[in-house]
Amino acid sequence: MATPASSSAPAITQNPDIRYLGRLLGDVIRAYGGEKIYKQTEYIRSASVDRARGLHGADVVDTGLDALSLDDTLAFVRGFMLFSMLANLAEDRQGVAAEPGADVASAVEKLESHGIDRKAILDLLSHALIVPVLTAHPTEVRRKSMIDHKNRIADLMLLKDNGRSETDEGENLDEAIFRQIALLWQTRPLRREKLFVADEIENVLAYFRDVFLPVLPALYARWERVLDARPPSFLRVGNWIGGDRDGNPFVQAPQLRLALAKGCEAALSFYMDALHALGAELSLSTELAHVPQAVLDLADASGDVSPSRQDEPYRRAISGIYARLAATYQALVGKNPSRPSALKGDAYASPADLRRDLVTVAQGLASEGNGALATGGALGRLIRAVETFGFHLATLDMRQNSDVHQSVVAELLKVAGVEADYASLDEYARIALLRRELANNRPLGTRFSEYSEQTASELAIVLAAAEAHRVYGPQCITHYIISKAESVSDLLEVNIILKEAGLWRLGADGTPQAEIMAVPLFETIADLEAAPKIMGAYFGLPEIAGVVQGRGHQEVMIGYSDSNKDGGYITSTWGLFQASKALAPVFAEAGTAMQLFHGRGGAVGRGGGSSFAAIQAQPKGTVQGRIRITEQGEVIAAKFGTRDVAMTNLEATTSATLLASLEPETISDRDAVRFAGAMDELSKTAFTAYRDLVYGTEGFKEFFRQLTPIQEISGLKIGSRPASRTKSTRIEDLRAIPWVFSWAQARVMLPGWYGVGHALSAFEDKALLADMAQHWSFLQSAMANLEMVLAKSDLGIAAHYLPLVEDQTKGQVIFERIREGWEMTHDGLLAATAQSRLLEKNPKLDSSIRLRLPYIEPLNLLQVELMKRHRGGEDDPRIKEGIELSINAIATALRNSG
Repeated sequence: MATPASSSAPAITQNPDIRYLGRLLGDVIRAYGGEKIYKQTEYIRSASVDRARGLHGADVVDTGLDALSLDDTLAFVRGFMLFSMLANLAEDRQGVAAEPGADVASAVEKLESHGIDRKAILDLLSHALIVPVLTAHPTEVRRKSMIDHKNRIADLMLLKDNGRSETDEGENLDEAIFRQIALLWQTRPLRREKLFVADEIENVLAYFRDVFLPVLPALYARWERVLDARPPSFLRVGNWIGGDRDGNPFVQAPQLRLALAKGCEAALSFYMDALHALGAELSLSTELAHVPQAVLDLADASGDVSPSRQDEPYRRAISGIYARLAATYQALVGKNPSRPSALKGDAYASPADLRRDLVTVAQGLASEGNGALATGGALGRLIRAVETFGFHLATLDMRQNSDVHQSVVAELLKVAGVEADYASLDEYARIALLRRELANNRPLGTRFSEYSEQTASELAIVLAAAEAHRVYGPQCITHYIISKAESVSDLLEVNIILKEAGLWRLGADGTPQAEIMAVPLFETIADLEAAPKIMGAYFGLPEIAGVVQGRGHQEVMIGYSDSNKDGGYITSTWGLFQASKALAPVFAEAGTAMQLFHGRGGAVGRGGGSSFAAIQAQPKGTVQGRIRITEQGEVIAAKFGTRDVAMTNLEATTSATLLASLEPETISDRDAVRFAGAMDELSKTAFTAYRDLVYGTEGFKEFFRQLTPIQEISGLKIGSRPASRTKSTRIEDLRAIPWVFSWAQARVMLPGWYGVGHALSAFEDKALLADMAQHWSFLQSAMANLEMVLAKSDLGIAAHYLPLVEDQTKGQVIFERIREGWEMTHDGLLAATAQSRLLEKNPKLDSSIRLRLPYIEPLNLLQVELMKRHRGGEDDPRIKEGIELSINAIATALRNSG
């Protein structure tokens, strides 16, 4: 069988940072773990590296694993996990994640080479919206304390880059890095307690405070120089944590209020700190500078009568703005800021009012000289931050399952005496009834009626959303995502529920107004195929058409995870492409812009892979400057863990959106038709093979649950949501995240490739296949992700998990089918992409993966043995801890595992 680590592959060129950090880690293990653990770890490492290199006789050398006691095992796994974490850090620093041309300056240059000028780019940006949306999907296995230590090491490594030998505090730099690695070694990697929603809110706020608040204004300043103009704040960051209730009973009205209150507190604190620094900086004197009357008026209104600042109107104006912002903080957050103002001021009614005062100061500074004091700089960044983050920090999405909405609406209608059995109505009758209710402002619910716990909770949520609009402004919540959207009535039901809080209402002229947009999430293959028909019918309702046209756009969310679990990798990828393309004319006919929300995850089986390539591979005409993308779990730390890494990834998303929106189509109409026909055939073959294995094979459910660590993963304290939507053990009811995560741990990674090999093998026109793989961005992106997941999978290692399956006869048969499918996929991909081995044309990624493979194999072998003992009834707590540590370590090494 072919394996990723082929002996024909070139030698790995190791990143110098990895050598440096790896050596320090070894020193830490020797100093703090002891000579015995150091020697055992080094023996296991070198033996595994020799096997990976294919050295003669290495396959019969003792692995060293049998000599480990349980305590030794825990220490060893921690060591390998830390090496992978440090390797990830080193690669991110050296730009392994950065792709050529993945920045706005390069995108502008490329568009100009196609004859697309700056004006066209600025016109697009004038109505653009690019939003990475952070979710709490549980695939981040590391504690935040571990991530914090890693980030401190990254900061110290930056000092080394600058030729420094000491920290700002005078500490030797090498010793400081050693100390941080020692702290990592002695920090407990696993959570002992289950995460609560409040914990998830606090975790995500750290990224906003430390990364997004300072990074976005800095990015905009860079882009202003590139574009030679100041675009609006088209790039923002969204949030699901505290608003996503789908399958999470712990998200209710109090959690929504907490998320918004904490966001407001973070934003206002950042502004106040920035203002405090500005007050120290803007020391301009009226004796030396001309000061416009508008600034003098702000200064006089501040109430700052300090004699030492009488000739410094900018400082006095800033003092007044600070006092008003402190009053705003007190009014919205409900407590005094950490640095109160000695002056009195009225709270700002809106972020626009705060921005207006800041702009007055900026215009005053621009009135003399060449304007250098006003453009850019700290004041310019603060103005941009206020524009981008407002008083709410990040728009919070609401999400719930359509089954819940149906139940709530049915109860409201029944209690109000409107319809006794809503659930029994057909779709046409439901639509007619819901439209009648939306045609008036009369709420269905009253405070005098009693409702079920579920209905009361859902009503409390929308009432909290309406309250948030009044407190923080309408931008705090703008989208309501409907999971499992399968009909027009699913969308109308959400509008009915929103109407209960006044978030859908008729204006004085009888025109409907929707403060929050109902957004359907199409998840399964069937949902994706039905999406254009559903949206066409929805837009066909006059009241909806009016609301949508008034807003100027409508969003549709498309789900990568469940469509993959439902139909396999290539069918899911093609289904998403086709659905996006088929929706475009529906939106055009409705006279409104289409905004697609891509529900991507970290793993290829959940839409993972290069965002830069994936966005560019979208069908022409489907992006148009507007795109939202989920970012979750371990991907958040990987893409936004430090400011430099965040800037790289936000640049990539933005530049890809520009190119996808404006770059001319690269294939002809004739090729587009030929390629689509071929993809239809490939998709059908892959779908049949995938469905036959996963849903049509007797005993497959038991095989999956026994081969992979799904049982053990379900017990991890990595999120507030349960692993399954119901208590059922059916694959259909399992969430896509643990489905993908489990296959990754066992190194099978089946959701990312199974069925593709059958399709490639059965497709007769190999020349057409090669043409598509070479010239079509869609298939190039799909193949690149497929190739990555094949390189990270290893059926030889996966075979070690096979003894965990109780029915060995069935297990062997199923595993052999999987093995044959892997080989077909491997061989078919190499033939289509004209390569002799995996990742031959991507040496950077090839080196990255092959570097870490020897560090994963021993972890897998230990995991299997520990699972055998755990499932065999051994109750030593160190066994369970060892399994959980191995899950943590393997996920860290694989990077995009969930």
